[in-house]
Amino acid sequence: MNKTVANMILPKIELEAWEQSKITLNLYLQVVGKVQLALMPRKNHWWNVTLLVNSKGLITHTMPANDFNFEIQFNFLDHTLEVTTSNGQYETFALRDGLSVADFYKEIFAILDKLDIHIKIIAHPYDMTDKGNPITAPFEQLTQYRSYNSEYVHRFWQILAWTSEIFNEFSGRFYGKTSPPQLFWHHLDIAMTRFCGKRGPQLSHDSTIANRDAYSHELISFGFWAGDEKVREAAYYSYTYPSPNDLNKEKLEPISAKWVDSNGSPEALLMYDDLLDEKDPHKALLDFLESSYRAGAKLRGWDIEGNKCPPISQI
Repeated sequence: MNKTVANMILPKIELEAWEQSKITLNLYLQVVGKVQLALMPRKNHWWNVTLLVNSKGLITHTMPANDFNFEIQFNFLDHTLEVTTSNGQYETFALRDGLSVADFYKEIFAILDKLDIHIKIIAHPYDMTDKGNPITAPFEQLTQYRSYNSEYVHRFWQILAWTSEIFNEFSGRFYGKTSPPQLFWHHLDIAMTRFCGKRGPQLSHDSTIANRDAYSHELISFGFWAGDEKVREAAYYSYTYPSPNDLNKEKLEPISAKWVDSNGSPEALLMYDDLLDEKDPHKALLDFLESSYRAGAKLRGWDIEGNKCPPISQI
């Protein structure tokens, strides 16, 4: 049963019902994400390559191109891909069941060429698997991924929109450096991260460039993903880096939240279905974010009170 919270609808989202569509959508987003990676100026922790949630779906940052700029919009209301430029040009095509990743790749690059935006990307999936098997073929050869369940794509975006609002509310409680709520297209999760300003442990050069930049400083991160091959249902998560000793002994809220092992470190989980069972999902998610933050911040020695941002009425 759907629940209405602050005029937002929280739908059910069963992974088995749209898993192939989820993989296809993830690959679409990787194509567009790599376009953004090629064009956007460098920003710390890869925030220059993420996608943002808006009132239609997901959108890129405003990207530079020649003497104009442009945006690429995934419109999950009308199920279209839209490219809009600052000099008034507009191109679109339908997102539809049967549109293979190969065809999506060809269509988006045909539009970019038409708009005189000529770029090169590494046109292969990044860290994608299907039933445990790596997806490594070039985008232009991925004809087998062609499922687009518009109902479930819309449900996924509804959850992202609701989650983004609550992440923004939570971020306003903290004076320190905080990322915007943003969708990382490599693993299809929306995340928001807090930093205390301390450098993290230096990762070896055997680590990927992406990880060395992402984990350059101590952080506590929060996110949502719709399930994957290991966790077969949608969930909210939080983890602290570096992970302190005894983190999994700290209390989490609501009561349905739990600590699980994630590659040898504790990760806080709140299953999405458990959130739907809460009387007030809005409050329950904020409680989860706050309790998992305080758990990590206390054990890492962050200045919890000094970073606490009071309501305007108390300033």
